[in-house]
Amino acid sequence: MVQWNMRQVMYEAQRALASPVRNPRMATVIGRLLGIAFVLCFGTGLYSHFLQEPLPGMHFATRPELLYQFTQGTHIVAGIACFPLLLAKLYIVFPDLFQQPPVKSFLHVLERGSIALFVGASLVQITIGLLNTYQWYPWPFPFRETHFALGWVLIGSLALHIGIKLPIIARVWRKKASSGLDDDHLTDAVPRDRAATPEAVRLFGSSRPTGVTGRLLAWIDATPALSVERSRSNASGPVAPDSGTAPQTAAGTGSGPASGPTADPAAPALNSEAARNRLSRRGFLTSVGVSVGTVVVLTAGQTVAPLDAVNAFAPRKKGVGQQGVPVNRTSKQADVATDALAAGWVLTVAHAGVERSFSRSELLALPQTEVELPIACVEGWSQLATWRGVRLRDLADLVSADAAASFRLTSLEKKGGYRQTTMGSEYVRDPLTLVALELNGETLDLEHGYPARMIAPGRPGVLQTKWLSRIEAMDA
Repeated sequence: MVQWNMRQVMYEAQRALASPVRNPRMATVIGRLLGIAFVLCFGTGLYSHFLQEPLPGMHFATRPELLYQFTQGTHIVAGIACFPLLLAKLYIVFPDLFQQPPVKSFLHVLERGSIALFVGASLVQITIGLLNTYQWYPWPFPFRETHFALGWVLIGSLALHIGIKLPIIARVWRKKASSGLDDDHLTDAVPRDRAATPEAVRLFGSSRPTGVTGRLLAWIDATPALSVERSRSNASGPVAPDSGTAPQTAAGTGSGPASGPTADPAAPALNSEAARNRLSRRGFLTSVGVSVGTVVVLTAGQTVAPLDAVNAFAPRKKGVGQQGVPVNRTSKQADVATDALAAGWVLTVAHAGVERSFSRSELLALPQTEVELPIACVEGWSQLATWRGVRLRDLADLVSADAAASFRLTSLEKKGGYRQTTMGSEYVRDPLTLVALELNGETLDLEHGYPARMIAPGRPGVLQTKWLSRIEAMDA
């Protein structure tokens, strides 16, 4: 008896959650978009990770110069788009939580486990990723390592989930193949003979949400009266051209007894129901599309210049900051002001026991090169700027460094994960890689790395070391 009651509760819960958008095809449609977004995030995230922590033998492209700006901008934009897409997918499949029995087989255990792992990892991953763009870390664990590990968990659980659901996905991938499912109100978990509309059945007398949420759901599931009437009139049949007679109805013609086949009395109801379903799905997809477009357009301006005017929510804005360039880590946070402004500052370049020290005036006396390169940060923002300084390869030649040598760059910072960074030979020998002394035609500001900083094409901002103190060659 208890088991029967629980099963009845579960069925009633599913009925109360019934909606024309909650069906396998809609789950597949949104799932495609969400899967693409996560794959983009995973691929670009791997690229960013290995740029910062390369494996032995790894080399990276230095062209185009805006490569990292593009990949990391894509990473952040796709990650932000995951929020409305993931919520939409959860809205569609939510009734599956009330399946009876909860577990049917070992494959079903894998399915539900993969979903739980995927949803949990997804919510944590995109949330901490978003907070990282604001450089706010209200948690005790290291962000970078956790974000990297969760990426593998997420993509693994996604692959497992797709593998388990592949038969359903294949069945509804094309609309033509899934036409029988398009008008189904519920997911596969609810038998057709138990299906009911949300208006007809309530869960223990509960009602649909009120307020803004309720109005939004009502709009999504609503059918304009005019559209219903049109579908009903269409079911009665069109007027014959130039016939001079009224349209034929279920009772016959408008002027006499029935003289032809009797129309199916259920046709108007069926057609109006199909119209409701189509409009409901259309409203749902419109809501999802507008949500994705809004969050992307209002944040992508920190990376995409044409959208800068509508950059309302992103933590950085182009052109705002010292010398027209935003600042991530300040000199106060790095505690470098005293050493950076000291009269005795020198930049030491070393290789195999040979060391050369250069004051800022001596660096300025060397041949100068001007380049246009972006600062492109892992938080997603970027800013194109004009830099002037000494080519790193010229400094490497002054200490007879091998052409295949990598360099270790050391900052005046006393601590921090990026106090020391490594630069591969492909960047060292690139003619656009500079020890920068000027920014946008002015002496480099302290907040941008005075007295000297590194700038190279296609590198994350955290690797464009500021407040340089030592550059040391490491033979291959």
